[in-house]
Amino acid sequence: MDEKKDISPAEPAAGNNSASIRRVLLKGIFWRILIIEGILLVWSLFFRVLTDHHAAPIDLFWYAVRLTLLTAVIILFITITFQRFLNRKIIKPLEAIAASNRQLQSSDAASGDLSIPEDTPNEIKEIITTRADLLSTILKVSDDRLRLNNFIREMFGRYLSEKIVDNILESPEGHKIGGHRKTVTILLSDIRGFTGLSETLDPQNMVLVLNRYLEKMTKIIMHYDGVIDEIVGDSIMAVFGVPEGRDTDAERAVACALAMQITLAELNREFSVDGYPPLEMGVGINTGKVIVGNIGSEMRMKYGVVGTAVNIASRIEANTVGGQVIIGESTYNLIKGLVTCETPQSFMVKGIKTPLVIYTVSSIGPPYNLQLGPTSDNRNGIPIKLAFRCWKVEDKNVIGAPLSGETLRLDTNVITADLQETVTPLTDLKISFEFCVEAHCFGDIYAKVISSGDEARNGSHQLQITSINPKDRHILDRWALEAG
Repeated sequence: MDEKKDISPAEPAAGNNSASIRRVLLKGIFWRILIIEGILLVWSLFFRVLTDHHAAPIDLFWYAVRLTLLTAVIILFITITFQRFLNRKIIKPLEAIAASNRQLQSSDAASGDLSIPEDTPNEIKEIITTRADLLSTILKVSDDRLRLNNFIREMFGRYLSEKIVDNILESPEGHKIGGHRKTVTILLSDIRGFTGLSETLDPQNMVLVLNRYLEKMTKIIMHYDGVIDEIVGDSIMAVFGVPEGRDTDAERAVACALAMQITLAELNREFSVDGYPPLEMGVGINTGKVIVGNIGSEMRMKYGVVGTAVNIASRIEANTVGGQVIIGESTYNLIKGLVTCETPQSFMVKGIKTPLVIYTVSSIGPPYNLQLGPTSDNRNGIPIKLAFRCWKVEDKNVIGAPLSGETLRLDTNVITADLQETVTPLTDLKISFEFCVEAHCFGDIYAKVISSGDEARNGSHQLQITSINPKDRHILDRWALEAG
């Protein structure tokens, strides 16, 4: 069996040890003509010696000289004519093909066009035609693939972070199910009272408000190199530390959350001008080990993170009120020299034996230098006494018997109230005013206990409103204004 030598990309056919087609052809023809003429010269001299017995040596010498000159003339003639013939018919067309191929490697496809004489041999014409067809097919496939790749990046970049799309497309294993464990910082944000708000706006305006909000928040997250894992309704989950982790993941996440709250305050001023109600957002942050990768099945999968750290981040976010940024202890330990926080609080979480310690962040130092605006001081609220009943809420379910209460002071978002029993901070409450005014009956108001057992107020509670019907808020604000 004949052996065939493969030419690998690292060892091209036109390497340093190879000659050009011009040199190969002309050299090959010259030596072959020279050998043939040499054989004829020797044969002619030998034949003369055998047939002419009377020839003197001097005659044979001059005979050899004449034959040599004649041979040289023949070689020169054949070489010149063959060179011109081969140049036109074979060498120049092949050199043009080679030159065009080299241009394709360093310039655009337009440089690949070829022009050859009409009398070029058919085989070379077929090479050029086949090459043109093959090149056209390659360019078309390449353009289609580039357009598809750009489409995938543009389209799926709206559903996944561009970094994640790049990681999936560029990695040979990017499309396979699986993941790896790494430490990341998770940011979860949620609009407070979004369900009630969506019931007061028509769908078109609600989507408009939500899209304006999400557009602003998305830009901020991307600015701080966060990766948006998913957007569910009004909730955003962003991860800092994927696909590649950095030492600044935790601090960038906290700076991002503060920037989101500051930007929302600016956006609310725009909403006020446009006649839309303001939005309130809570942000929870936690750092920990998670599984990062493609999760799901061969039919349906998503790139995301799963693990206890995500669940804890969700619990932290659930304990925020509008305008707050709360971080877990693991995050705080990484950035405590950069941030200003309120006194830590703790609460129990299902599935975790030890209390979860959380910190409410108000500012972060250099190089971010971000600070939230001053919070409302309810001690300056308007004294108003309104009787109400309330229920504890856990996991969005009302539990236990109702508690009686009475408001002492009202501020924009905070109610100071007396309750018939002490309720621990971070407890969610459903409040119901059982009276109607001006043909309007109050709907349910949801609030979170932010402090309780204040000795100076004989056990009064401060309740941060998390959800209220805009009409109810308008009436309470009007009462507060009239009482002031």
